[in-house]
Amino acid sequence: MRVRNNYSYNKTKKKSEGGNRDDVGIKTEGNKLEVMLDGRMDSSTAPEFEKEVFPKLEGITELILYFDRLAYLSSAGLRVLLSCQKKMTAAQGTMIVKHVNEIVMEVFEATGFDSILTIED
Repeated sequence: MRVRNNYSYNKTKKKSEGGNRDDVGIKTEGNKLEVMLDGRMDSSTAPEFEKEVFPKLEGITELILYFDRLAYLSSAGLRVLLSCQKKMTAAQGTMIVKHVNEIVMEVFEATGFDSILTIED
């Protein structure tokens, strides 16, 4: 998984559009951290997400995850999301997951994550 700091969201290409990697874009503004995911979050990419995002959560009280370009989410990805949610709760912060596609939403509903996470369009 490639990490892009201060990502330019509109310029990112999906794999289906000719891109060649799973990406995570990170942007920090004050106590807000925005993360844009592209591709898959599975057992091979979730550890990279953890490695890049978790250290940046220090001092963050608002975490926004953009999922409109996330094509697949496995149990490893769910574990990482749960860890993020726990970290934000411990910091008395919020975590919002935005623009979830139908496939990922089905995973959230089947696992009960739709009642754990704050999900917005």
